[in-house]
Amino acid sequence: MSRSSIRRFCPIFIARIKQNHKILKSSLYSSSSSALHEVSSESSPSLDAIHMTDNCVKRIKELQASKELSEEKMLRLSVETGGCSGFQYVFDLDDKTNQDDRVFERGGVKLIVDNISYDFVKGATVDYIEELIRSAFLVTTNPSAVGGCSCKSSFMVKE
Repeated sequence: MSRSSIRRFCPIFIARIKQNHKILKSSLYSSSSSALHEVSSESSPSLDAIHMTDNCVKRIKELQASKELSEEKMLRLSVETGGCSGFQYVFDLDDKTNQDDRVFERGGVKLIVDNISYDFVKGATVDYIEELIRSAFLVTTNPSAVGGCSCKSSFMVKE
């Protein structure tokens, strides 16, 4: 990429990141502070629930069974500004929930999403994939996203 192209596109990227940051901040002030625990049911799945695939549940159970983990860990999904499409998914293992978290449970494992991130991933599906180049948790479908990068680690939101 030439320097002139970089100079031309840099202000566009900066403006988009600022816009995404503004969206995240506005979600912070409009979200409620009560914790919510939701159990996924195969017979009547909620449209706004975060869904976990069988591979996702299986991998979390494997991680919980490993000897390195002293406490039962839960998978935490959060959304941050960044990535090549404006927002990026972040997965962590956590052993506690916060007051503003939503907890989704399936097959005895828990997925935690904070209220701000939840607005960006309502109805999404989390999977665990194993490929030659990586093994990772991924958001495979997200009704709140209009596009994203090919590696599925970042996305753009509907406006």
